[in-house]
Amino acid sequence: MSSDKNNSVEQSGASDDSIQQVHDKLQHTKPEKAVGYSAFPLVLLGVMCTLVFFGSIYLVHYSAHFDATIYNERQKPRSGAAEIITVTPAQLGKKVYAQICVACHQATGQGIPGVFPPLAGSEWAVGSEERIILIVLHGVNGKITVSGKDYDNAMASLGSSLKDDQIANVLTYVRQEWGNNAPAVSPETVAKIRAETASRTSPWTAAELLRIGK
Repeated sequence: MSSDKNNSVEQSGASDDSIQQVHDKLQHTKPEKAVGYSAFPLVLLGVMCTLVFFGSIYLVHYSAHFDATIYNERQKPRSGAAEIITVTPAQLGKKVYAQICVACHQATGQGIPGVFPPLAGSEWAVGSEERIILIVLHGVNGKITVSGKDYDNAMASLGSSLKDDQIANVLTYVRQEWGNNAPAVSPETVAKIRAETASRTSPWTAAELLRIGK
């Protein structure tokens, strides 16, 4: 009986030693934890940020602000071809007029009575294109008669503020709006007259302009 107990104790001890040895082996075979952080997530984050950054730049430059007149997935091309929207010089000139001229000459082209002359029906607006180009380029000062009424005010020079095509466009708009019916003004004509009068530093008078234009 005593011998059986001793054998059991010895077997139990042997079993405990075996379990401990196995446990030690398993501990040694476990992969060690990496020290610090892996660089891969940081690289991936950097790549994603770069793609977002350059993608935003691309959209700013090439999205055309997602204008409905440009991007309209419901509109089908006519006759198998995309419709081309053209903008006339007069339409471009209307924008220049709204920014610079409307305060004095008003949206109706009627001007301000006794202060700024009208452009609608004005013999100056629909007459010699050379005269009206000179007025915009260098300004006009002193008494001027428009549509039978006298005005004695000054118009500032706009030649240094507006390019040749802008002057041509706004004058084309003025000469073809509010019932006016006069030929368009070309940027080439404006450039030519600008070059010919480049030495001019003072505004024109009505008398001078009447001697120049036809």
